Amino acid sequence: MSNDSSSRIARGLAERIRSAPANAQLPSTRELVAEYGASPVTVQKALRALRAEGLIETRPGVGTFARRAPVARPSDFGWQSAALAPRTHRIPRSPAALRGAGESRYALHTGYPHRELLPEALVRSAFARAARHHAAQDRAPVAGLPELQAWFATELARLAPRGHTPPAASDAIVIPGSQTGLGTTFHALVGAGRPLLVESPTYWGAIAAAARVGVDLIPVPSGPHGPDLDELERAFARTGARAFYAHPTYANPSGAQWSEEVADRVLELAVSHGAFIIEDDWAHDFGITTDPRPLAARDVDGHVVYLRSLTKSISPAVRVAGLIARGPARERILSETQAESMYVSGVLQEVALDVVTRPAWATHLRGLRQALRARRDLLADAVAEHAPQAYVEAVPAGGLNLWARLPDDLSAGDVAAACERRGLLVAPGDEWFPAEPSGPFLRLNYSGPSPDRFPDAARILGEVLDGRL
Repeated sequence: MSNDSSSRIARGLAERIRSAPANAQLPSTRELVAEYGASPVTVQKALRALRAEGLIETRPGVGTFARRAPVARPSDFGWQSAALAPRTHRIPRSPAALRGAGESRYALHTGYPHRELLPEALVRSAFARAARHHAAQDRAPVAGLPELQAWFATELARLAPRGHTPPAASDAIVIPGSQTGLGTTFHALVGAGRPLLVESPTYWGAIAAAARVGVDLIPVPSGPHGPDLDELERAFARTGARAFYAHPTYANPSGAQWSEEVADRVLELAVSHGAFIIEDDWAHDFGITTDPRPLAARDVDGHVVYLRSLTKSISPAVRVAGLIARGPARERILSETQAESMYVSGVLQEVALDVVTRPAWATHLRGLRQALRARRDLLADAVAEHAPQAYVEAVPAGGLNLWARLPDDLSAGDVAAACERRGLLVAPGDEWFPAEPSGPFLRLNYSGPSPDRFPDAARILGEVLDGRL
């Protein structure tokens, strides 16, 4: 008799149970010994295995019976429809930019730089030092570590024109990533049911944050050089909005950078309408051929609320950002921040501060500029050569993305699905429009993995567009 006799008996009995009626009685142990030519010990071992799987049950003094797995009653969640009530602001589904690459060979969809573009050695060393620091046990101050507050304020102050009053460390609030900061700021400065002007297209996360707090988004068309100033002025006058959310530096998704003339005019409009500008400086560390010019550095009277995240430039694991606001707005935002998250992990703040104050951080940023330029140019050239139907109006001076317009008769979602079937992930541009998209677009990220595959990825895109799906 072979060593797996009990397994053979168990398999045979399991097959018999599947075809038997419920509660059918199995043969006795003596009968199974005779049927399988096995010892009683082997048969008992097989029966124990079946009992462990829940396929049989033993009734003392009666025998062994087949047990069918009960059919689970489907859950009824209908009651929740009444309890939840209709949703007035629908939060967008998770966008393509947050998907993993999976088994796809080409990934141009991501919203984060690949790890080879991050200061991994600095981050690892910073975590090791932070673990030995008292921050690993202590509660951090509500507004953030004073040293990190000072760093955010100083970074902005050094870009201020001569004669401007620079922000102070006490104007800064450390927040757990810019996404939390957006929702908090929208709720504090705008409020549910009130209008917020936004560039169109704009960051999908801002659209989600506005929906979460019930803010009404009013789109203002924006192109390679920034928002349409006439439309912005009309939107302020028509809606009475008291806030405008914008990306003056390397806009997500278009990569646009405002000129000084556009920045001055937008600031003038905000002042004349008694409004805030919520400036999202998400790509401050991703300049390529120009340097960042934060609008907040030109602000005098607290019209600009400034957010700068370190998550994309340091590590996705370090969700730390800074928010700078002055006057009563700062106190209101701080109260909202405390209610939302209480405080930011002291360990993560120590890590962020450690990284950005090391001499190697400046060296890393210089190398990052060169690496992003090489990747941007490689992808832009590949798209122009192999997928000219994907029209890139302006190659960005910084940021992480190309913004490509597709032929009008195509759907960005259909193009993305067709590309994915061929192993290429791209992000359909519809996700970046707060209302109906002005046309079909794709956002192509050049900071993802394997830049050597960009030409092949562009060929796939070109074949999809040539074949019209």
